[in-house]
Amino acid sequence: MITTQGMSRIWMVFDPRRVLVAQGVFLFSVAVLIHFVLLSSEKYNWLGDFEHTDKHGMVMEALPPQRS
Repeated sequence: MITTQGMSRIWMVFDPRRVLVAQGVFLFSVAVLIHFVLLSSEKYNWLGDFEHTDKHGMVMEALPPQRS
C-alpha cells in the first residue's frame, strides 16, 4: 500500500523544478509533433493551398463574375 508519506519521498529523489520543466518540454514537443503530423496530411491541413469546395464538390468563387 502506498501511503502519503511514501509519495512525498519521491521529491527527495527527484528535483521538482527539473521534473516540471522536463514534463513541460515533453508535452510541448508532443503537441508540436501532433500538429506537424496533422499538417502533413491532406485531410487535416488547415494551412494548405487547396481549393475550397462546398459539400457538393463545386468550387466556390470569392466574387461573382463581372457584368459587362
